[in-house]
Amino acid sequence: MNSNFPIGDLVCGPPPKGAVAATPEPRTSAPSLRKSVVAWLLFASCCVGAAGRAFGQAGSQSGAQTGTQSPGAMTNEAPAQPAASSPMPIANQAMLYPGEDFTLSAGDLVAVAVFMQGDYAATVRLKLDGTAELPLIGSVPLQGLTVQAAQNLIADRLRTGGFFNQPEVTIRVIDTVNGSVMVTGEMRAQIPLANERSLRDVLLTAGGLPANANHTVKIVRPGVAEPIVVNLGPDLAASSAANFPVHPHDIIQVTRASVVYVLGAFSHQGAVPLDQATPLTLLQLAALSGGINYEGKYDDLRLIRTVGTERKVIDVDIKKIRDGKAADPILQANDIVFLPTDDMKAVLKNLGVGGVIGLVSLLYVVRSF
Repeated sequence: MNSNFPIGDLVCGPPPKGAVAATPEPRTSAPSLRKSVVAWLLFASCCVGAAGRAFGQAGSQSGAQTGTQSPGAMTNEAPAQPAASSPMPIANQAMLYPGEDFTLSAGDLVAVAVFMQGDYAATVRLKLDGTAELPLIGSVPLQGLTVQAAQNLIADRLRTGGFFNQPEVTIRVIDTVNGSVMVTGEMRAQIPLANERSLRDVLLTAGGLPANANHTVKIVRPGVAEPIVVNLGPDLAASSAANFPVHPHDIIQVTRASVVYVLGAFSHQGAVPLDQATPLTLLQLAALSGGINYEGKYDDLRLIRTVGTERKVIDVDIKKIRDGKAADPILQANDIVFLPTDDMKAVLKNLGVGGVIGLVSLLYVVRSF
């Protein structure tokens, strides 16, 4: 064999004369190749070990939730804490409706679940005796307990029964037949209420204050001896007092607003509500009532006012008031404005133009004889 020709990557001798020596391509030698293989094996073993430890920790956490332990959990290492950048989701009060301070009663429909355990979930309605039939633990008395207390009770039953190690129970109130607010008086409504809401929200849900409603309302609350008086002011939307909290089982009393009564020779008779923000004068009342009719006695208008337990009659000449010769009085609550009718004017009005002409013609004929 000629030892001057290359064998593989090794050259056994110098190249022949006249031949141009070819530059061999750089390749990894056998010792460096072995080192690379060893390095790759060490790297792979490290990755496999890390994956095994992660798997074991995940199995340990899963076993803590289900009451069993995985083989990877048998280690002296402390369990890994979740990273601060990606915290595990936790149940909070914002996830609950109507709130953890809501008191459960018979007839309430609730959804019970164990956090991070999708297999345990039940939607039940509390029986008349206040108990709820739940999976694994059977009948649980929840009558009179807050949502928070009921969650703790169910979690304790699941833990002492050996079903879960550290269960985190969540209760969501889907429907309640006991939480409501009654609105009485000039407004009649029953507003379902499972948690605290503002007085403004309750009144707007009931349809808003009517025109004849008093803007000072009373709230009768169980356990409170005296009614709570809230003055809403002239504008319900802008009233800061309207933020007053209303609780379930409250009774809101809306009374009729103060009115002035109009009787006699006005186009429209009846009660005219007083605006709490703007005083009402006699001429304004006459305008709101459609004006004074032809048969009215302008100089005999009577203003009947209640002072204490007595009623006083005040004579008012509305003609002078109209002409600016007398002050326009400001009316008070429960005032009665009465304008008597002139009998002769009333007859002429009833006859009409044709009747008056006929009556004048008749009188002329009678006088002619």
